[in-house]
Amino acid sequence: KHCVSKTCNFPFSSPFQLAALERQVFDFLGYQWAPILANFLHIIIVILGLFGTIQYRPRYIVVYAIWTAIWVTWNIFIICFYLEVGGLSKDSELLTFNISRHQSWWSENGPGCVRKEASMSGIKGLDNHSYISVIGCALEYRYIEVMHSSFQILIALVGFVYACYVVSVFTEEEDSFDFIGGFDPFPLYHVNEKPTNLLFKQTYL
Repeated sequence: KHCVSKTCNFPFSSPFQLAALERQVFDFLGYQWAPILANFLHIIIVILGLFGTIQYRPRYIVVYAIWTAIWVTWNIFIICFYLEVGGLSKDSELLTFNISRHQSWWSENGPGCVRKEASMSGIKGLDNHSYISVIGCALEYRYIEVMHSSFQILIALVGFVYACYVVSVFTEEEDSFDFIGGFDPFPLYHVNEKPTNLLFKQTYL
């Protein structure tokens, strides 16, 4: 087959899986429950696509291709969320399902960020609480999240194109195998042989 080489596993190979796992780790650190769920589904579908490629199951690869369209849509939403497009606010609790007030892990741990805690004991009703301020960030966290999503969109587009290519190769191979009678119970090149004594009797007559 044309796809016995490692190239057919390209859209599901380790760099693509590592990109999804890396994003899952940072979303876990930031308690971003909606992205965590989306990343988990994405990892499952990538594994399914890898299985379909290894086992020559085009339907599984088609599922991956369909998912990439959903994945691109989701990442476009994340970009709009952090850029506050269309009335969205990066400070809302939408990505945490309103369960907590956590923000992106990068909001306090971005490049150059310095996290400071100031005591709020002097304010009535806020004793034993601290005010956390973050200063010195070289890059605002929302732009880091936008870059993450943009990279995921790029990967998804490459994966979609290559998944379509793999499906077309599998389909072409199946069609060519059918053409030569690979699935026919009686191949075209089958020859009915008669017993030797019957042939001799016909020649005598």
